[in-house]
Amino acid sequence: MTRSEQLYKQARELLPGGVSRNTVLRNPYPPYADFGKGCRLTDIEGVTRLDFSNNMASLLHGHACPAIIDSVTEQLKKGSAFTMATEVEVRYADFLIKRNPSFEKIRFVNSGTEAIMATLKASRAFTGKPKVAKVEGAYHGQYDYAEVSQTPSPETWGNIDQPNSVPVAHGTPRSALDDVVVVPFNDIERAIAILDATVDELACVLLDLMPHRVGLRPVEPSFVEAIRAWTEKHGVLLVLDEVITFRTEVGGLQQQYKITPDLTAMGKAIGGGFPVGAIAGRKEVMDVMNPLAETVLFPHSGTFSANPITMTAGLTSMELFDAFAIERLNALALRAIYGIEEAIAETGATACVTGAGSMFRIHMKEQPPKNFREAYLSPEENAKLKILLDHLYDEGFLMINTCSAALSTPMTETEIDALVNAVKSGLQQLK
Repeated sequence: MTRSEQLYKQARELLPGGVSRNTVLRNPYPPYADFGKGCRLTDIEGVTRLDFSNNMASLLHGHACPAIIDSVTEQLKKGSAFTMATEVEVRYADFLIKRNPSFEKIRFVNSGTEAIMATLKASRAFTGKPKVAKVEGAYHGQYDYAEVSQTPSPETWGNIDQPNSVPVAHGTPRSALDDVVVVPFNDIERAIAILDATVDELACVLLDLMPHRVGLRPVEPSFVEAIRAWTEKHGVLLVLDEVITFRTEVGGLQQQYKITPDLTAMGKAIGGGFPVGAIAGRKEVMDVMNPLAETVLFPHSGTFSANPITMTAGLTSMELFDAFAIERLNALALRAIYGIEEAIAETGATACVTGAGSMFRIHMKEQPPKNFREAYLSPEENAKLKILLDHLYDEGFLMINTCSAALSTPMTETEIDALVNAVKSGLQQLK
């Protein structure tokens, strides 16, 4: 019996399913990490793999980045958290605000889920309206209202002209479902018609510009422009979820689109490997959280929000992740995408690849999906994807479980080409 198998046997007695994160599960048991260095991760059995998951896209500089270690170590000597403000919080806020002109004020929290939750509550507080709209299939964390229709199926998703609000967690209140309006991705006519029907009750439209579970395909510019124009016309806020996509450009993926959101939620990469979230946006909207206001519309706090360890790690990480680093990493991702597309053509496999910035996803489909219903995996596609993922794992590559990858700065063309070759041999195996 391996050490990992022994640990998992014990873990199943202590943790539901033996884990605290479903994403680490593998059959018959999850591997247990020992240490990471750069773009490689070694498990407790001594097996080293190239890490293309990077803790679900949160590690810009891979594992054990020396600069982050040094800065965090110095801060740890001073303390990890205080019931006092810290200078580094102000410095990091100033740094992030300068990266994006739509960021007039910012608040730090502890996760992407918490950031999304705060943006929705701030939107309600600012507009005085209860409902939120979101894209079918888009993942926005675990807040009741944000997770609606995150995992619908053909049996539950309803008519495309009026998608159902489908719960994820058993016992989700009907009232929460009724306060979430679901629109199809990249479908202007249907989306606007659905929004028009609830305009008087909508506080905001929540939008990820490249939603992972909808296919990790950048939104069509015309769709974003139409949604932004509609929200401005009707006094509804536009909230962008850049928890995953902020790594794609200096100011986030929104930098590629000619829109200015009212609020942006961030997380993952801005924490330098530590738990983090942030809400940024228009001053008037952000000030619903202002505790010095005559009437505080949204009282907001958190014990570990803006703790100096996360702020120090995040600032160090993002200072290193400048325009040059982003351009280099995005170029490596393009090299991977082109290489995988060539492998698909050469093997004749039924597959395609989507993505932008330093992330991409492989689909067992002939054409890149435009929305969640097209991205939904058939049983046959799901079986093929699992075979490819298992092949890559056995060949020494750790991927996100949708067969997606998020690159890190220690990677070079050598690691990219190795992945492309492994994908090609996996596709040949499928054929």
